[in-house]
Amino acid sequence: MTSQPNSNHCSDNASENSLPSKNIRIEKDSLGEMSLPIDALYGIQTQRAITNFRISDLRMPSQFIVTLALVKKLAAKVNMDLKLLDLNIGNSIIKACNQIINGNYREHFPVDVFQTGSGTSTHMNINEVIANLASTYLDIKISPTDHVNLGQSSNDVIPTAIHISTAIECHKLLLPNLNILASIIDEKAQEFESIIKTGRTHLMDALPIKVSQEFNAWSCQLRKGMDRINSTMPRVYMIAQGGTAVGTGVNAHPQFSKLFAAALRNETGLPFIPNSSLFESLSSQDTMVELSGQLKVIAVSLMKISNDLRWMNSGPLFGLGEITLKALQAGSSIMPGKVNPVIPESVTMVAAQVIGNDTTITIAGQSGNFQLNAMLPVIAYNILQSISLLGNASLALAQNCLSEIKINKNKLEQNLSRNPILITSLTPIIGYAKAVEIVKSSYTQNRAIIDVASEMTSIDRTELEKLLDPKLLV
Repeated sequence: MTSQPNSNHCSDNASENSLPSKNIRIEKDSLGEMSLPIDALYGIQTQRAITNFRISDLRMPSQFIVTLALVKKLAAKVNMDLKLLDLNIGNSIIKACNQIINGNYREHFPVDVFQTGSGTSTHMNINEVIANLASTYLDIKISPTDHVNLGQSSNDVIPTAIHISTAIECHKLLLPNLNILASIIDEKAQEFESIIKTGRTHLMDALPIKVSQEFNAWSCQLRKGMDRINSTMPRVYMIAQGGTAVGTGVNAHPQFSKLFAAALRNETGLPFIPNSSLFESLSSQDTMVELSGQLKVIAVSLMKISNDLRWMNSGPLFGLGEITLKALQAGSSIMPGKVNPVIPESVTMVAAQVIGNDTTITIAGQSGNFQLNAMLPVIAYNILQSISLLGNASLALAQNCLSEIKINKNKLEQNLSRNPILITSLTPIIGYAKAVEIVKSSYTQNRAIIDVASEMTSIDRTELEKLLDPKLLV
């Protein structure tokens, strides 16, 4: 959902104002003059974007803004090392970048996600904020283009920031939280190792399985999801920086790409390298489409696990009632005492959102024309949202649901003893047709399978107890 754009955005042309307000300042570019809030750290290019893109209430994620500041910081370091940037100016830029990296001045990044497809508006936003902030440390005016953007372009900075931010968030948030969830499931599987339950296929009674086997399947799904993320990472580590406008590297030092990647490795501890084809980095977003697909798989896994938990928790009197989840909040405004499986429900909605995000990223990924993809901001927004949602949902499912799950052992044993599908173990002895007769009779009479089999076969009951022992079937 979107809301109306902020009416406080100042967008009137200065010439239309009879008297300038003391709360605004006037800036000028090749297109003319504009009025800006007096205390805004951004400049006229950002103000034009605010005016032009009154589309939604969505803004670029904080992780992305921080990553852009990191890119600018490292670019300044490299340009100083190459003796292309004055040391005083470079150090002021670095100081300003560190402020943004530390979470300050977030309110000075107001550009809508739905903006120019290269992300130039957000790129100029970061350039202007850094330049104006850095200028407060010196007696000279620092330029957002000549200094902060030296040897760079929106067309390599934005794709680079997408790769860096997604790699960091996967390693910092998603993979650790998936591991926490998988580990808690494994712990519970070990705790419930001796408990046997009725298996289900097509939602119908099937052969028995151990609770631990059911749980281990969940953790296996999650660990394979982690493997999928890690298998994509080598391509995420390939960055576009140094390609500038079209991939040729015009206006960047020949060593800039290599030195930037080395500085990035040192800063993050992750093995970033320049893409072997900077043209590919600028013209396509195939790696993000791939990563989004892996995130969708994890979303599907979490959807499956959460729905299993909802079914198993159903009731408690007139559903399966196999487990009891911790009561976290009242479940109804009209039905006293009702408690719902709120965490699994929340996770299923996260999964739906991530699956939808993947569709957006897929469409955006195919929108590369010639030397540039023109849907970069929406790719950045959705891929980072998917990573964040999956990471947070995994932790919630681990800590607020599975860590305190209770198994209703008596209910499982009661259901298992009445499961006619146990007759499967007798099929090699009595034949399939006879087994079907026994099962039908058991269902019709609502009797335990061993009682019916004892009457309809010549097998001794003691032998039947051995043959129909669920432990032999798991």
